[in-house]
Formats: sequence, structure tokens, C-alpha cells
Amino acid sequence: METSETDARGPDAAETDAVQPDVSIVIGAYEAMPYLIRCLESVEEQTLPAGRMEIVAVDDGSTDGTGEYLDAFAARTAIPTRVLHQDNSGGPSGPRNVGLGLARGRYVFFLDADDYFGPEALERMVAMGDRAGTDVVLGKIVGVNRGAAKSMWKETVERADLYHSNVKFTLSAQKLFRRELLQRLGMSFDEKLRTGEDALFTMEAYLRGNGVSVVADYTCYYLVGRDDGKHATKSGSYVLRFDSARALMGLIATHVPPGPHRDSLMVRPFVITLLPQFGPNLLKQSKAVREKKMALAAPLLAAYWTPGLARGLKANERLRLACVAKGRLDLLLDVLRFMKAKSEPALVHEERPSRLYLAYPHFRDGSGLPDSAYEVTVTEWIGGRRIEAPEPRPYVSFARRVVRKIGRTALRTLRAPRSHRVRTGTRTRV
Repeated sequence: METSETDARGPDAAETDAVQPDVSIVIGAYEAMPYLIRCLESVEEQTLPAGRMEIVAVDDGSTDGTGEYLDAFAARTAIPTRVLHQDNSGGPSGPRNVGLGLARGRYVFFLDADDYFGPEALERMVAMGDRAGTDVVLGKIVGVNRGAAKSMWKETVERADLYHSNVKFTLSAQKLFRRELLQRLGMSFDEKLRTGEDALFTMEAYLRGNGVSVVADYTCYYLVGRDDGKHATKSGSYVLRFDSARALMGLIATHVPPGPHRDSLMVRPFVITLLPQFGPNLLKQSKAVREKKMALAAPLLAAYWTPGLARGLKANERLRLACVAKGRLDLLLDVLRFMKAKSEPALVHEERPSRLYLAYPHFRDGSGLPDSAYEVTVTEWIGGRRIEAPEPRPYVSFARRVVRKIGRTALRTLRAPRSHRVRTGTRTRV
């Protein structure tokens, strides 16, 4: 692959090299105009001083003026900037890896050329990482002309609980990473994956780093939806999604032993990556595609689908995956038709033990799907109604029940009128 480099760090480049910047901002850019203009402006607007940053930008074979704009920006900005030009690599991983290899900062931030920072973003995130000593810092993200995850931005925390918080649901690369961690572990983006490579990278940093911080009280990053529909996450065949799910599940299984912690992390690839392949759109797809998806999912469910993981899902999510796990495409299609029609399942309540079920298709009809596939185990919204899972009754042992019965009998004896008591020897009989 042919590459060329523009190094626009000015006449004092040697002196600049001797001072380690706080942050290396790595930008991989392909056909990024005109979004790149706002992106670079947001870097120059940072309250973090220019001398504490550097930009490493990689033009990945653009033909729309992206490379020329990067060169012009590098020539005039006060921020030390390197621009590399290379043939198109076919994805974001290659440019990010090239940029990471040239980065010198204490931290690295992977900034997409379509997006932009809030002015105080880097100053706040660097301060958080330094204060908490964590290796990954998440800054609040909001969407512009597109959706963005919200559940993980409820509060600012110095050390998030990876297993019990929602940080596991934000695995994009747009985060502050401590470069020492990436160097020590030899981390890079998997260039064989065409989608989900950022999730794999970020989850590894979560699992192997020294903690994750969240800056939620300031919007650090604006995630922009392109008007031309060329955003990378919107492209790619369904086979690539299964490749992504397989890689992420394998990584989690490698670093987290079986049990509740693994189950809590596996919710992310099952719900975010795998489950959308078995939504109502499946009804419009060919028989060959349906069967191929079932075949691709089967080994993943055989390896990682557990009762603990299943209980962390909503009933319709669990039910669909239960159909896939059993290889019952026919039952799955019935459930999807029910969902597409926006039908509401009946609510079935059982007292002992207290359980709630949502009677989606094939509930207790002899089809082989267990009641547990329909059980309400997390908060659900059905027809505008909030449905909570019943509180589990604590287990009371036989011995404790006997002790309680004896105590109640003794209490009744003490409360009985004297006329009802008959003395026999040293005992009182009621």
C-alpha cells in the first residue's frame, strides 16, 4: 500500500517531540467532506491547550478533497499535526491502527471525521482519567441527525461497575484510552472484521484495563448522522454481523469465567448484535437467508446461551432466541408475525410461586417451548403499561418453618385465659 506523509509541526518539531502531549487525537478519514471541517474546528476549539494535544490524521484514499483539506489544516493550525495519505483500506481499522502506531500522547482518542467534540471534552476527560487512575474514560455522547445510546449517562462516576452498569452497551471507539495500556497489551483493531471491530477493541480495554470512568455531566461528543447515508455502521451484510457477534462473545468467554459476570456481559452481543437478525424484517427475507441465519446462530447459542443470560432479557427477546436455540424457525416466524401486527400478549399470573408470563404465540400449546421463555423477569412495557417482575419470595427452610410454628403455638398459650388452662403436673395444657 502506497503512503505519503505531511508533517506540519513547524520549525520547532524536535522540541515538540520532546514534550509528550496529553492526548493524541487519531482521525481516520474517508470521503469525509464537508463533515471534516466541523470535526477539525472542534479540535481547535478545545479548552485543552494546543501544546497538550496532537493530531494524527490518516486519509484513507479519499477522492472528495478530504486529503487536501487535511494538508491545508495541518499547515495553518497551532496543534502539532501529522497527515498520512494511503490507498483505501476498506474499513476504519487500518487507518486507526496506523494512527495509533504514530501516537505519542499519554492518552489516545479515536475521533471519527464525521463527528465533533464539545469544547471542554478533552480537558474534562483527561482530568477524570488522571484523578481516577482509570484506563478508559467515557464522555457523554449525543446524536445529531441520528440516535445515540442514553442509559449510561445518568451520572458521572470515577469507577463504573462493568457488570452491573450500562457502560457495556457503549462499545464504540470514541473514548479516551490510556496509551500505556494499549502498548502493554499490544492492542490494535482487528482488520479482518468489517463491522464491530470497535466493540472488540473497547471491550478488551474494559476487561483488561484498570477501570472505566464516565463523564456524564457534560456533552463531550456529538455523533453525526450523515445525510448521504454513507455512515460505516449502516453498511455490511448480515454475515458480517454474525462475525462480529462471534468475535465479541469469544473475547468475553476468554477473559470472564462462566457465571453471572459472564452472563451480564453476554447480554450485549446477544441483544445488540445477534437479536436484530431475528426481528420482524426476517419475515421479508428469503427462505435461504432465514435458514442461513439460523445456521450461523446455532453454534453461538450452543456455546454461550445460559439460563442466567436468558433471565436478563425481556420475554419477547428471550422467546425469539429460545426458538433459534431449538432450531424452530416455524415457531419463530409465528412470534414475529404476532410482533409485526403489534398484538399484545395476555398477562398470565400464577400465585405459588408468584410468576408472571406474557402469552406470546405457542405459550403452553405443546410446541416444546418452556414456560421460562415467556416469563417476566425484567421491567416490560406492554400497551403503555409498566409490568414489573414479581419480587422473589425468600426461601424458608423446613426447620425455620417448624421453629416459627412452635413460636406461634407458645404465643397463643401465653395469651389464653386462665379458665382455658388445665394444669397437669408441671405442664399447662390449653
